[in-house]
Amino acid sequence: MAKHIGIVAVSPEGSALCYREIFRRARAVLGDSGHPTVTIHNEPLERYIDAVRRNDWAAVGDMLRRSASILAAAGAEVCILPDNLMQHGVHLAQHGSPIPWLTMTELVADALARDGRRTVGLVGTRLVTYGSTYQTHLGLRGMTVLVPEPSDADAFDAIIFRELVHGQIVPASRAFTLGLLAKLAANGCDSVVLGSSEVPLMLADASSPLPLYDPTVLLSEGALRFSLGHPTMR
Repeated sequence: MAKHIGIVAVSPEGSALCYREIFRRARAVLGDSGHPTVTIHNEPLERYIDAVRRNDWAAVGDMLRRSASILAAAGAEVCILPDNLMQHGVHLAQHGSPIPWLTMTELVADALARDGRRTVGLVGTRLVTYGSTYQTHLGLRGMTVLVPEPSDADAFDAIIFRELVHGQIVPASRAFTLGLLAKLAANGCDSVVLGSSEVPLMLADASSPLPLYDPTVLLSEGALRFSLGHPTMR
């Protein structure tokens, strides 16, 4: 029997994409039966954003752990966090968590290493772009991480928080994002990590100049592997 998956939700849009992707992948692997139970719990998004703005990662960890405890009480046997920025709080939430966590950053690093990527572009919120969310994990695997210039990073951050977290897709923002990917390709990147769980909303049908690594998809696949007991399933 498939193990029960818990989703710790932060962004409604990103969490919904993760939930959908788990079952799309389950159907591709299993057909129409044997799918896992998935439970979602959230604290309001604004509480997370407020804590990050205050640089209060202890508060982020507390909220994540509280969600994990509620999910465990509902029967979940593992929890996942489909949010790039809040990955910084996972190590805090793991302390005292009643169930284990699968971490998005490790799954992304594994996928890039498996595919032999060496120079990886990163786009996301400004804090992810210029922080250590992915840089540390990828650097330890011998990869170089390239990011947009500050003005482009600021513009992209605004697109995420003003549009994408609310489910709004603006054609001009989509064109800007494709231009951003083209710049990274011109600078020598062999792939790009989409370091915001909402970005795939506007790139679903787009033609990217580089292979895209969607952490939410990789996290969903990892959760399904755990649920089914198939650690090498892809």
